[in-house]
Amino acid sequence: MREPNEIDFWRGFALVTIFVNHVPGLYFERFTYRNASLSDAAELFVLLAGWALRKLVDSTPKEGAAAGLVFRLAGRALDVYVAQLVITEIAIAILAASSILLDAPFLLDWHNASAVFHDPVRAHIGTVVLTHQLGYFNILPLYVVLMLGAPLIPSIHRAAPSALLPASLAIYAATLVLGVNLPTWPIEGTWFFNPLAWQAVFVLGYLAAGTDGFGGFVRRHRTSLRWLALPVVALGALAALARYSPDPIDLPEPTLFFMFDKTFLSPARLLHALALAVLLGGAFATIRRFLPPLTDYLALLGRNSLQVFCAASLLSLIGQILRFASGGTFAIDAVIVSVGVSILGAVAWASDSRERLRRASPKGQPPSSPAASS
Repeated sequence: MREPNEIDFWRGFALVTIFVNHVPGLYFERFTYRNASLSDAAELFVLLAGWALRKLVDSTPKEGAAAGLVFRLAGRALDVYVAQLVITEIAIAILAASSILLDAPFLLDWHNASAVFHDPVRAHIGTVVLTHQLGYFNILPLYVVLMLGAPLIPSIHRAAPSALLPASLAIYAATLVLGVNLPTWPIEGTWFFNPLAWQAVFVLGYLAAGTDGFGGFVRRHRTSLRWLALPVVALGALAALARYSPDPIDLPEPTLFFMFDKTFLSPARLLHALALAVLLGGAFATIRRFLPPLTDYLALLGRNSLQVFCAASLLSLIGQILRFASGGTFAIDAVIVSVGVSILGAVAWASDSRERLRRASPKGQPPSSPAASS
């Protein structure tokens, strides 16, 4: 398995943050950085996904690279798609079981789940085609779309390196001007994470990971960019701490350019996420020097991000239900966080162990199980 690194560390940090933030009202939620930031772990997660794509592209042999890359990314998209379906169905079962055990039928309406119980035929079709998404279970559909479109990014970058960023920003700007988004069905609405807007941070992550072009510029001017990032981070923190959000009525058109909208990743959120990345990028080595167990643990989570994210999503839902059933005491909150983070670590360890056994076994021969040897 690969050694702890900066990408996995920050990805693990984002996963734990998402887990805590997805339990509204949790005492420990107030200590996550979104309370002092215009952006949150979602921007960090997608930025790192773009960064990881560039590392994958750069490490892929040039012979047959295009076909191999397409297959790898399509396989990744399929893995994420299947994971989305599985955790969505488990979440629906958790809500249904909880409504019975707690005699609380209104739980069937939580997180956009009502259509599954009141209009199951169309809702299940929508779930399969990703047009029906539960609340707090809607970032993986974005990731599926990004992975399906990911082969275009290195293709454009290789053919016309200077065209990728302008093309991405043009799509982003047009999305904000026109307010376009993918529709949901059977419940009328739009995607919570608009892929047409969020592709911008994905592409920026991809470009920043390189040593040429945009990435090279960032590396050459890292010190100057950090000084520029400081006031951006500070102003964002002040706005977040003051709970300031612009009133759309007072804003000029197109209003999405001036709002702090998460669905469309408004420029203030995007700029603040980039400023945080510039400011904290490269801090992994220093953090590991002083807190090696923490950095190694978070890197373990980040190394197995899909499995850990799925577990975190379900644990967050269970945490929400436990808080509802218990009244949300500090003791319950402490149990939710401590047990939840421990389970995430166990999931990551099991995933690591499985991968280690797979690589250690003779090619084409899966490791024998206790059942097979008994």
